[in-house]
Amino acid sequence: MITVYGIPNCDTVKKTRKWLEAEGIDFTFHDFRKDGLEERLAADWIALLGADVVINKRGTTWRKLSDEQKNITSDAEAVALILESPAMIKRPVFDKDGDLHVGFKDDAQAFLKG
Repeated sequence: MITVYGIPNCDTVKKTRKWLEAEGIDFTFHDFRKDGLEERLAADWIALLGADVVINKRGTTWRKLSDEQKNITSDAEAVALILESPAMIKRPVFDKDGDLHVGFKDDAQAFLKG
């Protein structure tokens, strides 16, 4: 089973969902804003993928942070940051039977079909 994590108004998430539907790939969508983000899940993502993969440092949410907030020195700080502001997570995040992938580029399509 595939779970797609993101926010519904994100253009990349919209594109991803349309592609999955067109390919006939079953998935569940988890909306960070509506469904929230569990601390354990956020901690697992940071531990497995790293803060640099999970946190979108090009988005407006990141750019609005102070330099002090941007100075992440531990996994715990990264987890706290994305729990406070899930829109800061790179999107979409895919969980395919426990395997994780972030973003929707060509490698994501191979990951989702494989």
